[in-house]
Amino acid sequence: MIRFLPILLAILYALAMYRFSAWRTARELDAKSTPLVDPKLNDMSAKMAKALDLPRIKVHLYEIEPVNGLAAPDGRIFITRGFYNKFRQGAVTAEELASVIAHELGHVALGHSRRRMIDFSGQNALRTALAMVLGRIIPGIGVLIANGLTSLLAARLSRGDEYEADAYAAALLTKAGIGIGPQISLFEKLDALSQNGAGRPPAWLLSHPKTEERVAKLRKLQLRWEG
Repeated sequence: MIRFLPILLAILYALAMYRFSAWRTARELDAKSTPLVDPKLNDMSAKMAKALDLPRIKVHLYEIEPVNGLAAPDGRIFITRGFYNKFRQGAVTAEELASVIAHELGHVALGHSRRRMIDFSGQNALRTALAMVLGRIIPGIGVLIANGLTSLLAARLSRGDEYEADAYAAALLTKAGIGIGPQISLFEKLDALSQNGAGRPPAWLLSHPKTEERVAKLRKLQLRWEG
């Protein structure tokens, strides 16, 4: 029984972390967001809603400065204030911002958003169990090895999700008559838009595939569907 105690503790920890993370995320988003109302973006959303045979697509404005978009575990779509400001300043077009909304819709439709919350808890549980086991076998560096292994797993899962959401967005944008072009052009300017001036990777690109690889895959789809 003692041998399996770390695994049991890890499972209990995962369940507690999942519930706490879901509650904290929902509370944070509720406190710092409002419905995004903008005529140009509403027009883009209406086109995508029609393509999906939905009455409307609700998008919320998340009051934080980093340039990003996100899909909550409950299915809501958010654009950050920082990203919306780039649109208001003319650095991003309505079509390009629509591609962000389409991408986040992909995460919702493909089940990534809810699964990521579960994965996060599972990764923490795995990290805890490995740290306990490896800490006994390799004192001193066992915890470091556990952290490294779970981080590699998380990055691999995240990259796969991003490619899938990119493809979903490309299909939706094509069906909506917006096209893949804005999706590609946004990726090509995203590094500069997201740069925080501190020499750190942009928030948008953390644990994401390389931008040039994503653009290359989208160009192949563009040639197949729009060529």
